[in-house]
Amino acid sequence: MLLPTLPAPLTPEVRTTAFYFTYFMGPGAAVVFLPIWLSEKGIGTEQIGMINAVPVLVILLLNLVVGRLADKASDWRQVIVIGALIAGIVPIGLFFVNEFWGILLFWTLCSLPGGAIGPVLDAATMRMTRRNGSDFGSIRAWGTVGYMLFNALTGFLVVWFGSTIFVPLFVGLALLRAGASLQLPAFRAPPGLPTVAATQPVAGKLRAVLVKPWFFLPLVGFAMVFGTHIFLNAFGALLWKQQGISESVIGPLIALGSASEAGMMFVWKRFGGRISARHLILISAVASALRWIAMAFAPPVPVLVALQLTHGITFAIGYLGCVHFIANWTSEDIAAETQSLFTVLQQLMSVLALLAFGWLVALYGNQAYLFAALTAFVGGGCIWASLKMMQPKAAAGAFS
Repeated sequence: MLLPTLPAPLTPEVRTTAFYFTYFMGPGAAVVFLPIWLSEKGIGTEQIGMINAVPVLVILLLNLVVGRLADKASDWRQVIVIGALIAGIVPIGLFFVNEFWGILLFWTLCSLPGGAIGPVLDAATMRMTRRNGSDFGSIRAWGTVGYMLFNALTGFLVVWFGSTIFVPLFVGLALLRAGASLQLPAFRAPPGLPTVAATQPVAGKLRAVLVKPWFFLPLVGFAMVFGTHIFLNAFGALLWKQQGISESVIGPLIALGSASEAGMMFVWKRFGGRISARHLILISAVASALRWIAMAFAPPVPVLVALQLTHGITFAIGYLGCVHFIANWTSEDIAAETQSLFTVLQQLMSVLALLAFGWLVALYGNQAYLFAALTAFVGGGCIWASLKMMQPKAAAGAFS
């Protein structure tokens, strides 16, 4: 008699993919309706900018500490799970607030733990996939798929059920993410196995990164580009609604950008190694500037569709280029801390962008995108300066 065979255990890659899929669902819902929800409560654009910026500022202050703690832990998984569980419980407080200060407090508390574990998750997944010979981009892409799913669904849910659906939806998605974190695998290399960056020249201490401008400048440049995308997240839906575009169209428009991002991540492995990381980051900066110039003229929906489809170029290739660049030039003992430094730079630029653009949107409306274009061009200049300081070398790896 043959005994039934047990199903094979899920691989670490599949389990990590499942968590990434849930990780960005809540933010995917928030980017579509949070500014509109806040506006309906009588909160102005400057205060909306503050509600978006203050959590980023607080996370900025904690990211390096969280990254350092994660690097010292026996495995990065511990910090990720703790953060996800806290981020699942705290949003329940949103049911009990209706005015600016209460919303600011709870939105900050909601955003803090989830945002703090993001760079740890990226660093841990990158190290695991490099060691196992799997593809970071295809795993990370499923996070964008989850984000995109709720970009599209949230607009329709609000149309069907009204604005009161937003908070229950956001809380439910936060709890789903917390549950998914419990099945994450261990990420660190078992004792005795070589790590993925054992021979890299920038290793051992974070300060070794800070004294090398050719390494630091591309991260600063992309952080500036990232900040301009945060402007789109915070105010894009509100500006489109002011143009007369309905929520049922706004959601799919944002989802198109996410689809472009996910598509680029899925195909990254096929072309990413043919161009140096810093050249790819530079391409993302120039493409972003051109995208924001076009957005400044309040184009009609067909043009917005085309512009949203450029998101894979303006964001995804720059982000993936930076993550690979960091992994190739740092050792595993500072993996999460260096990734956290990169995230801190992005958050710093995001805070500045949100505070500035909250004011600029109130003054100039859609024309505020021109300031975003200028910021992206300056970011591109930082990346170009790094390339002049040190040209990519084939010996340093395909993504150097």
